[in-house]
Amino acid sequence: METTKNRLPEKVTNFFNNLSDVLDTKLLFFGSVQRNDYFPGNSDIDVDVFTDNDKSTIVKMQHYLHLSKAEFKRFVWRLNDKDKTLAIGHKVMYRSPDGSFSAEFSIYNQKFKHLILEEHLKKTILPFYASWMLIVLKFLYYKLNLIEKETFGYLKKNIMSFMIGLPDDQFVVLDSKHLPSTKDNYANYDVL
Repeated sequence: METTKNRLPEKVTNFFNNLSDVLDTKLLFFGSVQRNDYFPGNSDIDVDVFTDNDKSTIVKMQHYLHLSKAEFKRFVWRLNDKDKTLAIGHKVMYRSPDGSFSAEFSIYNQKFKHLILEEHLKKTILPFYASWMLIVLKFLYYKLNLIEKETFGYLKKNIMSFMIGLPDDQFVVLDSKHLPSTKDNYANYDVL
């Protein structure tokens, strides 16, 4: 997942390579950029960043992406592993200054890497009918503008869960002052 199934323009590839150098870590790509339903210039490029020091990584990303700290949202994701692990991370959306691409970065502690990559792999190789439905849905939304954003999100979410036999992902964005300290046992913290 260090490379993408869909070829990215050279300037986009250079952007990600330079960010990887700044962070001194590999960026791992997932989502539609690894499948047939990627629409260049419309689909977000989903990127995981795994680190041992999320604060330092976020500061470096702030400077490289020219974003404020407030734009990095802390969240909890209940994974679908046997233990229903709660993975804590940060998300940030980035849009290139020229508007040619957008990326959604997810920053996690290294300890969640194996479990999160397993989750992403479940949604990389899809049944043909799910891929076909996503392509049609995205064409109607991105190219013909026939679907509202909320409807698009709802339908996409259902295709990527129920239609392929997976439970719906559970994410909760948290304000940092309401998040328990990292010393707490997250399994006992009822956020969902």
